[in-house]
Amino acid sequence: MELHQGRRSFQHKCARSGDTLYAGLVITLLIGVWYAQALEVSTGKVPFVEVLNGSSVLLPCTYTSCIGIKNLFFNWHFRSNGTLHKLCEALIPAEGIEPKMHIDHNRVEFVGSSKRSNISILLHNVTFEDQGEYICFARNEKEKYRNHSAVFTLYVVEELKVVDNTLTVVIVSVLGGAIGLIVLIMVIKAVVVAVLSKVQEKNKDCLVSSTGNDNTENGLPASKADTKATPKA
Repeated sequence: MELHQGRRSFQHKCARSGDTLYAGLVITLLIGVWYAQALEVSTGKVPFVEVLNGSSVLLPCTYTSCIGIKNLFFNWHFRSNGTLHKLCEALIPAEGIEPKMHIDHNRVEFVGSSKRSNISILLHNVTFEDQGEYICFARNEKEKYRNHSAVFTLYVVEELKVVDNTLTVVIVSVLGGAIGLIVLIMVIKAVVVAVLSKVQEKNKDCLVSSTGNDNTENGLPASKADTKATPKA
């Protein structure tokens, strides 16, 4: 009796353990799906740019969300020597509705559009003091106001570096010359083969013609046709 009850207790514990494991897997899957649909903020494949002193530069930032947006809040900050300086901020009520920008920097211009999921800004008349990290921040109400951000680094230089393409030009020239030489060799080979083929055909014709003439001169019939006797008078 006690053995039977022990087995039932063990089976009950295993069932509860299996239910707990199943519930954990379901929760993990749901969290994974939620994160896959979450808002993403990106400053592009190249997270930095070099810009000439005194020019204007685009600070790119885009967002994506599979579940859509509602009251999407975003802003830009400039971080230099550990200090954050707010550049601008705005709220996008819903998809396709353009934000009303609040600009905190006199050289900043908003050039994005909610229709393109773009919240980029333009920084005019760049100075060396503008060098540093620019943070694009966004928060979506549909995600319980979870925070998302991406960093874009700006380097200001006196003059842009001239890229030395000498090695590239040399490599391309060598490859082009090699390819051209291979093509030339193939063309010469084709011409030689054609000429040799014609010469062989001509020699063969001459050999056949010469053999026929020799047989005639030696008194041998030049063809297989029977020679008829001259009729008597």
